Amino acid sequence: METAPKLGRDVPPKKDKLQAKKKKPRRYWEEETPPTAAGAFPGPPRKLKRNRELRPQKPKNIHIRKKSRISKKPQVPKKPRERGPQRSLSGAQDPFAGPAPVPGEVVQKFRRVDKSKKLPRSKSKTRSRLEAAEAEEEEVSVRAARSELLLAEEPGFLEGEDGEDTARIRQADIVEAVDIASAAKHFDLNLRQFGPYRLNYSRTGRHLAFGGRRGHVAALDWVTKKLMCEINVMEAVRDIRFLHSEALLAVAQNRWLHIYDNQGIELHCIRRCDRVTRLEFLPFHFLLATASETGFLTYLDVSVGKIVAALNARAGRLDVMTQNPYNAVIHLGHSNGTVSLWSPAMKEPLAKILCHRGGVRAVAVDSTGTHMATSGVDHQLKIFDLRGTFQPLSARTLPQGAGHLAFSQRGLLAAGMGDVVNVWAGQCKASPPLLEQPYLTHRLSGHVHSLQFCPFEDVLGVGHSGGITSMLIPGAAEPNFDGLENNPYRSQKQRQEWEVKALLEKVPAELICLDPRALAEVDVISLEQKKKERIERLGYDPEAKAPFQPKPKRKGRSSTASLVKRKRKVMDEEHRDRVRQSLEEQLQKQEKAAKPTGARPSALDRFVR
Repeated sequence: METAPKLGRDVPPKKDKLQAKKKKPRRYWEEETPPTAAGAFPGPPRKLKRNRELRPQKPKNIHIRKKSRISKKPQVPKKPRERGPQRSLSGAQDPFAGPAPVPGEVVQKFRRVDKSKKLPRSKSKTRSRLEAAEAEEEEVSVRAARSELLLAEEPGFLEGEDGEDTARIRQADIVEAVDIASAAKHFDLNLRQFGPYRLNYSRTGRHLAFGGRRGHVAALDWVTKKLMCEINVMEAVRDIRFLHSEALLAVAQNRWLHIYDNQGIELHCIRRCDRVTRLEFLPFHFLLATASETGFLTYLDVSVGKIVAALNARAGRLDVMTQNPYNAVIHLGHSNGTVSLWSPAMKEPLAKILCHRGGVRAVAVDSTGTHMATSGVDHQLKIFDLRGTFQPLSARTLPQGAGHLAFSQRGLLAAGMGDVVNVWAGQCKASPPLLEQPYLTHRLSGHVHSLQFCPFEDVLGVGHSGGITSMLIPGAAEPNFDGLENNPYRSQKQRQEWEVKALLEKVPAELICLDPRALAEVDVISLEQKKKERIERLGYDPEAKAPFQPKPKRKGRSSTASLVKRKRKVMDEEHRDRVRQSLEEQLQKQEKAAKPTGARPSALDRFVR
């Protein structure tokens, strides 16, 4: 018979709790530790006791002998620990340790402060602020250079085959070669019964507004071809402009200036701006500049509805006008061949440039504010340098004078001559266009009356007597846009937030000048003149150093004789400083006047004093 096992004999022993537990999988951030015993896994870490128990207790009644400060063994300097390559949490080494290197040429492109100029001598507090601003600007330029890798698009360009002239490439050939989305941007609107047309693109490049001479006004999203509004004002339309957003539209009609919204509803009729021929909008100043037949240049602040300035150009009818995007200066072309530069802060022109022998027909300024293109009745097309010299860089005689000019964001120049549009290109963005050979040529079905490149799109909008034509110009626009400034895909909520921010950051009209960098400098001459006038008005110098007044002392040391003695001591020290400074100046003058030894005497030495 089988007997039951007795207690304590044949019963298998219980397994240890630590051995019974499953082995915990090692995480990728934990280092692999050797087992404590063969096949054994160390248990969970023990909890440390309180700090009191961990502190070493000093044994009582035991004399500890202090070590001598002078060690018997020679001291060997410790070698610095060589840190190996940094490891991540997973234990892998970083093959590209440290910040990514940035080329100096890319950083220089984003730098705005000229480091070649030394900081002016100023107080320590002001100098520390300038140094902090320079350091911050350097850090921002490095960040911008690193983030340039994230730009999704690159500027393209049309290149022909060996010896092929790109001017012979037609628009139909370009449409066949590009993708479907780009081909849809080329279209023709046949509107002969209401032409000729003037057109304008919004700052985001998404919306297009155009107005015909016979009263037809329309605005649409030209990318999706969705019509926003279409009205007939029953009056001649001379020019049309979008305001700070696509929700407001300014139309220069035959008599007065009218403001419409994107639904075609008339909001304002400004009768103080009458017989307007040309319109220009300054986006950072919220100013609408108008040129009239009466010869007046008027600035209207659209944020408050107030006329800031009305300037008389004294040059007859004004029908040639453009703006400099760099400094917001208005350029007016006159019938005597000159181009005048205007600011609302001055009643006289900032500068006058003699450009042509006859009248000026068209003026255009590039986006960098460096070059200006003009065309005149003498069939001359000239490009001027606006960096202080105002000298012509290149000129070309056209068989038919250009009546309209336009610059693109990448520096391409378009000219409308009758029913032909020619486009010239330069070597790069900052270089002037080369006028020897045209980049592209296109013939229209009517005479050109308006030209403008679409922002952020390789598209040239042409308004002519037969309607509207959208041309494809490869390499004309800037491929990457700033989403915080001009976002073509913004929603209505984003547009409203941007509008509030732009109104808060509006630049005053008084700050418009030829050189915007001069606003950060100090006008020393005007400052000294104001200081002299203030001294004459008050009769004393309020900024002069106050006379020394000794502080009273205790214990009888502030007697009258002691105070006089201390005042006299300070006066003597100041007198010594002035005498020492004058002696140093005299020595410097003598050293400059002294001639080097060994020089031959001259007959003019008798006049030296």
